[in-house]
Amino acid sequence: MADMNALLEVRNLSVRLNQADVIRDVSFSVEAGKTVAVIGPNGSGKTTLFRALLGILPYEGEIIWHRRARFGYVPQQLEFDRAFPLTVRELFLLKRPRAGFWLPSESVSALIQNALNHVGAEHLVNRRVGHLSGGELQRVLIATALFEKPDVLFFDEPTAGIDIGGEVTVYKLIEHLAEELKLTVFLISHDLAVVSRYVDQVLCINQRLLCSGAPEKVLTAEQLRALYGSEAAVYRHEHEEEEGRRGHHGQPL
Repeated sequence: MADMNALLEVRNLSVRLNQADVIRDVSFSVEAGKTVAVIGPNGSGKTTLFRALLGILPYEGEIIWHRRARFGYVPQQLEFDRAFPLTVRELFLLKRPRAGFWLPSESVSALIQNALNHVGAEHLVNRRVGHLSGGELQRVLIATALFEKPDVLFFDEPTAGIDIGGEVTVYKLIEHLAEELKLTVFLISHDLAVVSRYVDQVLCINQRLLCSGAPEKVLTAEQLRALYGSEAAVYRHEHEEEEGRRGHHGQPL
């Protein structure tokens, strides 16, 4: 029976690559406006799940979007030649070949500026992409994903390549955007302490869906041991250590 409140329903989803099962019989549902974290060890199928949801990979089973959704995707990293003289504005224009790369219209320029405003990066519009710091580049990549005004935003490890001090800032930004723009957000993350603070739903993937639910119910020692095996102690230790550094309102001390 269909979930009447669901934006997305996934039923018995399986993906095979190079004659091997990457994910098998995964089923879950997600309500609109929720932030969902996908966690699991390396090679567990997290990115494959994203690509299937985005329609990039062939799959078996059902992926049902109950409303027409426009997707935005923020990759884990952007591969490019840092010496290439590409500006932030030009990076946006590459996404819209018909917008006029050399002489974009005022309306397109306004859309670029608006997307950068949302992430606090409007001052970077004329900077070369190769000169940006890790945190600045991440903000710009998020802004380019917002350029097409998505309803659903996918992040593949949003804090990869960002120093520890900037990780919480990125997650706060994602939380702010989800609320302000009424987005449904999917993210892959290894930052379990941060996940516990900023997401509504956690999906534990290791080829199969091992657990799903609210962070406080899923991020337990038993569930993490089942998910990460021998690595569970490390993940659990980091999670508890971060919890110990917070105040009563969940803020760092």
